[in-house]
Amino acid sequence: MSRTRLLLVDDHVLFREGLSRLLDFEPDFEMAAHCGTSAEALEILLNTPIDLVLLDFDLNQDHGEQFITTARRAGYEGKILMVTAGMSAKESSVALKLGASGIFLKYNSPGSLANAIRQVVSGDMWVDPKVIQLMAEEVEQAEEPIPVPPLTNREQQVLQSVFEGLANKEIATRLGITEGAVKSCLQQLFQKTQVHTRSQLVRIALEGSLGLLRKG
Repeated sequence: MSRTRLLLVDDHVLFREGLSRLLDFEPDFEMAAHCGTSAEALEILLNTPIDLVLLDFDLNQDHGEQFITTARRAGYEGKILMVTAGMSAKESSVALKLGASGIFLKYNSPGSLANAIRQVVSGDMWVDPKVIQLMAEEVEQAEEPIPVPPLTNREQQVLQSVFEGLANKEIATRLGITEGAVKSCLQQLFQKTQVHTRSQLVRIALEGSLGLLRKG
């Protein structure tokens, strides 16, 4: 079984070393390196194959969005998962637009982080529900919200489950419907939003292009 090669970038040494040891115990992960600065991380990316970067947003003098931009310009094409104590709605939106595949808040357990990593590596996004709520509130406060296609209650339920990272089978169990009905609902969402994948659906909603995150 091939292992996902990880790079952890965080300026808190105890957190970094502890998390590195925990993740290295996972059978499908390999902690290739960890460091505390953007400069060190970029040097590692130039010399070491990395599948996924676990990136803290606030690195003393640096910010995660600066690192994402620089890493992409340097040719890094792998995944980036923000692992942070907190980000504003605007910061979250910018990170996702720059190419981050998700935002994980540090209050969650290491087991939850392992699941988030696997989901991102598989091609999906993972965004903490608290971040989703912050971004939803920002969409609600916009003076001129962008018109959106109306969603049925079922489509909203399926979309919320996708945000939470549930697979089609898990969504079907939660909603008491067949897996085929879930797939059909997803296709309807794709058609309404003019996207083709779950990740694109999540991204366009989080960026505020749809009124899908509004409460009520």
